[in-house]
Amino acid sequence: MTATADIRNDWTREQVLNLFALPFNDLLFHAQQVHRRHFDANKVQVSTLCSIKTGACPEDCAYCPQSARYDTGLEREKLMQVEAVLEEARAAIASGATRFCMGAAWRSPKQKDMPYVARMVREVKALGLETCMTLGMLNQDQASELAEAGLDYYNHNLDTSPEYYGEIITTRSYQNRLDTLANVRTAGMKVCAGGILGMGEGEKDRAGLLQQLANLPQQPESVPINMLVKVAGTPLENERDLDPFEFIRCIAVARIMMPKSHVRLSAGREAMSDEMQSLAFLAGANSIFYGEKLLTTTNPETNRDRQLFARLGIEPEAYQQYADETAVETELQSQLAAQQNDAFFYDASR
Repeated sequence: MTATADIRNDWTREQVLNLFALPFNDLLFHAQQVHRRHFDANKVQVSTLCSIKTGACPEDCAYCPQSARYDTGLEREKLMQVEAVLEEARAAIASGATRFCMGAAWRSPKQKDMPYVARMVREVKALGLETCMTLGMLNQDQASELAEAGLDYYNHNLDTSPEYYGEIITTRSYQNRLDTLANVRTAGMKVCAGGILGMGEGEKDRAGLLQQLANLPQQPESVPINMLVKVAGTPLENERDLDPFEFIRCIAVARIMMPKSHVRLSAGREAMSDEMQSLAFLAGANSIFYGEKLLTTTNPETNRDRQLFARLGIEPEAYQQYADETAVETELQSQLAAQQNDAFFYDASR
């Protein structure tokens, strides 16, 4: 079996829902098999997220405390100075992160800001980190400018299914988001795109989100799966809690559908027990954010993550190992061969 044999871009909604309907143990077993075909199951990629411009966003995303439309008590902050960003990047290196993500609360960047954020990219890369940015919508010229600066990843989440999207956001369309992802690809950057669970959506919407991501012309290299952080003052502040097993199911289905993508545990980890996070790693999650804050919401302390890694025998993934995909695949082929005798694979269409 080749490393790309189970990558598909033609998933139907019924096939995805059939995966969700598998018995929990069977689903995790299937996901773990897929995971081990492409990754070391005991390595997790570590990123750090820095808010380079906070608050006053004109969008109406119902989950977001940075929207200017909601009174969440968030203080607005101007675009950070480059040296302040570099201080955060150096701290990320010290904590063991290999990727540094910079987020600005913009609908889309103004042209006057582009040289400034491009400088941030160049100087953070000079420290030896992978770089990622999330700045809102990008046109093709802006995407090309960031690519020329050396940006490795651009994050732009789809958030939910096309059908449920209008319940969460009205100030930009689903197609706007897809257009930005296409611009990022055309510019030659890697894509980081995922969504948020627990916003009142149903299973069919979670299936629809993953279907959209997996059926992109090229699957995202990084897929952040967020669990809603309910913030007072936002329309979703009283949304009911998501069943933890439903969250884990989504991680497992994402792993099966996007076998070579890094599936990241993102927002909401502070509310997860160690046991829940461990199940997520078993289901195929292999990326997290280090640090005590994700943009404006809290995140587990780095020491807690290190302690959990030690208990599970997990190690942070080295940048060089992640970059050399051929070496990883070669190493894992021997593991796959040892598993062939008793491995079984579900037909996702059944």
